[in-house]
Amino acid sequence: MNFHFFQKDVHEKVQKNIQLLHHVLPNWERYLLMCTVPLYFMLISLSQQPLSEIFSGLRNIVREPDILISDYFVVGGVGAAFFNAGCLSILSLGILCIAKSDFDGSCIVAACLMFGFSLFGKNLLNIWSILIGYVLYAKVHRVPIKKYLYIGFYGTTLSPIITQIILMKNFPFFGQLLLAIAVGIVIGYVLVPISLHTKHAHMGYSLYNVGFSCGIIAIIVTSLMKSFGAKIESRLLWDSSHRPFGFFSLLSLFLTLILITLILGGDDTVSSYRELLKESGQGGTDFLKKYGDYPTILNMGINGLLMTVLLFAVGGDFNGPTIGSIFCVVGFSALGKHIRNILPVLLGVIIASYLKIWDLRDPSATLTLILSTTLAPITGDFGIFWGIVAGFLHSSVALNVGAVYNGTNLYNNGFAGGIVALFLVPIIQAVRSRMKPSALYKNEGK
Repeated sequence: MNFHFFQKDVHEKVQKNIQLLHHVLPNWERYLLMCTVPLYFMLISLSQQPLSEIFSGLRNIVREPDILISDYFVVGGVGAAFFNAGCLSILSLGILCIAKSDFDGSCIVAACLMFGFSLFGKNLLNIWSILIGYVLYAKVHRVPIKKYLYIGFYGTTLSPIITQIILMKNFPFFGQLLLAIAVGIVIGYVLVPISLHTKHAHMGYSLYNVGFSCGIIAIIVTSLMKSFGAKIESRLLWDSSHRPFGFFSLLSLFLTLILITLILGGDDTVSSYRELLKESGQGGTDFLKKYGDYPTILNMGINGLLMTVLLFAVGGDFNGPTIGSIFCVVGFSALGKHIRNILPVLLGVIIASYLKIWDLRDPSATLTLILSTTLAPITGDFGIFWGIVAGFLHSSVALNVGAVYNGTNLYNNGFAGGIVALFLVPIIQAVRSRMKPSALYKNEGK
């Protein structure tokens, strides 16, 4: 009996030491540290655009349609795009901090998604009604606002719908504004229950779960809009003139992250990172909680560096959509992605580019390459071969499914990834278990 008490005491001391090693920074310092990334881009963007042009560019960003693909580098200029993204990500971090949200992997993802997709779709006007809808849901259902606040921020992927309604010519402007606010509130309200349900559907094998749930919402909303005569025109604004600027800006940032963590974290960071690489990522493993600050930041830096070098190597452009997509990968490097489980998926998309009718440097194909990593858990759980298959399938689905909701869901690859996971995972499980389909249905009936 005494031995068990001794064993328990030793275990508790070990856990406390691990916690002290991993959680070096308090929450408020983590929030401040996260703010340095958008500030970095806001400062360097001043070399690309005068301040007066930045403000006029911000006005253009707010007034223009935002459906895929609307590159804010083209709409407002590089400076305005980065200022829009920087302001929104800092505001998001401030709201999370005021709400007393624990700084975990979900907070990092929320900040990175707000920054990244505010380079091509989200702006200072079109996100708020969706967030109000989430707050209303939390109040009505007596849920602490901080519990699912990150889902509220993820859900701003549907903000192009708000802009689209405001820009319609069917009603007087004031009526359109009220309608846009009402639709945003409804979207924010239904977001949490639908997202929690869809996660069970694909069992966490697609990391962009809210992209999947928002794809379903987008189909419903756009179908209703079209039924009342609204027209949603396709759009492709794509900048190709800032390749060196984008490449070296990202390269500097990610190399700095890697060097700082290696210097400050030392051997402990490297050994923890090796353990991190063994994770499957299914369901979005929170690396920050499990492995701490330095290994997580190291993973973010390595994945960001990989995507930057890969994009440059395939001849891709560096603009709002591609830089924003890279930051999506960086964000989810705190919540499931690492170099071992994303490489096979990327390879599957690259193989597909040689066999299918599109080129990897096409705008939509480039984004699909980067964001296909939503299916990283398939590699992590089922192996390299199935990761390649997942990437191969995803490339076809992602390049065609956006037409269903006319590009109003910015997380198009999240919707496509959910479909691929729903289709592929049961097949993998059946093959691995060597069970016939009839046996699967028989067991399901029990």
